[in-house]
Amino acid sequence: MTRSVVSALALGLWLAAASGLASADDVPAHPQRIVSLNMCTDELLLRLASPKHVASVTWLSQDPRNANMAELARTIPANHGLVEQVLVLKPDLVIAGAYTTRSTVALLKRVGTTVREFGVPRNLAEMRAQIRDMAKLLGEPERGETLITGIDARLAALADRPRPAHPRAIVLRPNGFTTGRGSLVDEILTAAGLTNLAAELGIDNYGQIALETVALGKADILILNTTPDGAPSLAHEVLHHPVLARLGDRLKLVALPSKLWTCAGPAVIDAIELLLDAAAPTPAGKRP
Repeated sequence: MTRSVVSALALGLWLAAASGLASADDVPAHPQRIVSLNMCTDELLLRLASPKHVASVTWLSQDPRNANMAELARTIPANHGLVEQVLVLKPDLVIAGAYTTRSTVALLKRVGTTVREFGVPRNLAEMRAQIRDMAKLLGEPERGETLITGIDARLAALADRPRPAHPRAIVLRPNGFTTGRGSLVDEILTAAGLTNLAAELGIDNYGQIALETVALGKADILILNTTPDGAPSLAHEVLHHPVLARLGDRLKLVALPSKLWTCAGPAVIDAIELLLDAAAPTPAGKRP
């Protein structure tokens, strides 16, 4: 065990004894000091809870290039997912993602901190359920229903818009990943009136796809999952490959900011609307 882990555990045990932390299974009816350890739980927390009850969110949520609630998040102390940072805040509730900060979550549970973990919704129905679960956990069920009502109203308005005859689209993410069946992104494409080429190719959830497959596929729209003004990285190099530039001669390239569909929330409706606009027929009546 490293020195940092030992010190973190020691600090946690001391704070637990000093402040009388509740059992990890006890959730206050209305938590007053909430810490979030995941960018997506950050967003729901900021949308559903009073800011005065949010003790900390992740540093990722303070970057407007990656997060939808950055302006509000910047008014709240940030954490980097370290157990020392969490315990010193004496939270009565910690919210985490099911696949992130695993060592921190384990240590927090060991010292009796109340921790709740949220998974990744695979469709709009699971997104609504997660919003309701989070709102109930925070003691704010009315806010949850208000948020869901707004989402459904926008979806209904978009459903009334005219759309082309299911153009075929494929998503290309950093490192050459795409998104197939059984994912929220697949349902976003369907809601926008698009046919997901990756799903037709038998890809489930997230999988890598060769540029040759993209180039030879019969897609009408290529959706590049990018972050505007993001820092250069090897993972993003594939999105700037010369092959993709040449593909622009025969199919439509659409840049979709990752923050619109990385997390399940109201921003996914913005993604659907952007894709509907991109798939709209040209003035000449040609397909995109």
